[in-house]
Amino acid sequence: MSDRIIAACDGAAKGNPGPAAWAWVIADSQGRPERWEAGPLGRATNNVGELTALQRLLESLDPGTAVEVRMDSQYAMKAVTQWLPAWKRNGWRTAAGKPVANRELVEQIDALLADRDVEFRYVPAHREDGDLLNAIADQAASDAAVSQEAAGTALGAASLPVPAPARASAPRTKPATAAGARRPARSRGSIKAKFPGSCPCGRSYAAGDQISKLGARWGHPGCADTVASDAPA
Repeated sequence: MSDRIIAACDGAAKGNPGPAAWAWVIADSQGRPERWEAGPLGRATNNVGELTALQRLLESLDPGTAVEVRMDSQYAMKAVTQWLPAWKRNGWRTAAGKPVANRELVEQIDALLADRDVEFRYVPAHREDGDLLNAIADQAASDAAVSQEAAGTALGAASLPVPAPARASAPRTKPATAAGARRPARSRGSIKAKFPGSCPCGRSYAAGDQISKLGARWGHPGCADTVASDAPA
């Protein structure tokens, strides 16, 4: 039986950029949650939250620890497992010649990975049949982003964050409109989401959140530049 512990980490930003936070949860080798931590970041992007969550998780583990890290952020995972070698060769510039975003965090994570036996596993977010540890980390990060207060086992938390139930997709029926009534106008290229969904950045949005058209999909208004600039190009 493997003695590799299991952990998950996640970040959140309410607005991207907006009030942000990070969180991680650590379980035993059977996946039973044992401890967790979350902390505020003030105003930051979702990608900063995701990378900070991974950095703080690795810092909490002793050198030599064998761990499986579960994440729902493809950006953060690819940044440190796929794009990092090329960024180093290119003098910390992307293939397009742009400075690598969040370089300081990526460098810190790179140094921490050198002393730990880490296996990464991508897990889809916000699914009813999704990964429990990821759901706990997601909820902890979301709570800390709203409260802007640190929390966790070491700070006296007696229980784990309870993930909100996954929202079921509502039927996309056309809303009734009174005769002669005007439909809501789009303001600055964004509208209020009628149903929850997922942004190309990998995070979800809720019904009522402001969303914009990002290529062929809808997502957070602030993600158009973030998604494009963070890709390895």
